[in-house]
Amino acid sequence: MASTSSTPLSISSSSSLIDAKASRQSAAASPQCVSLPTLPPPPVQPQNRPWKATAYCRKIARNVMTMATGEAPAEVASTELPEIVKTVQEAWDKVEDKYAVSSLVVAGGVALWGSTGLISAIDRLPLIPGVLELVGIGYSGWFAYKNLVFKPDREALITKIKDTYKEVIGSS
Repeated sequence: MASTSSTPLSISSSSSLIDAKASRQSAAASPQCVSLPTLPPPPVQPQNRPWKATAYCRKIARNVMTMATGEAPAEVASTELPEIVKTVQEAWDKVEDKYAVSSLVVAGGVALWGSTGLISAIDRLPLIPGVLELVGIGYSGWFAYKNLVFKPDREALITKIKDTYKEVIGSS
């Protein structure tokens, strides 16, 4: 078995590494030194924009005063919620059985997570993804030919979509 021994190195004040083992072997000879390059001095930052620092300090002071007094800043108080948030809040207030809706949302999330796992497992199989891709391309071509190529078929598809929309949303 080969044994490895490490040699302790010490750092002197002259930014050199001194091999301690070599200095122990020959006290009369000078120790082996490896000089390290020195770092360049840090760049000098010009102070040609002191107004930027004072503006930042004023902003911090204004925020601290606002937090201390408890008043809301003007920019926060004037912002309103987006329209979709208001719509969701109104719809949530109209729901009678919030427990059932919450349960359905959780079950939908679990189903989505499970289906994602199933799809990724199928995707890892060697031949299945290619076959499913060919089936998808074939079905898309058939659907486009059957429903989108000729004008009467397009109009029938549009009416069917509008009728289904009215059934789901309600006639308006």
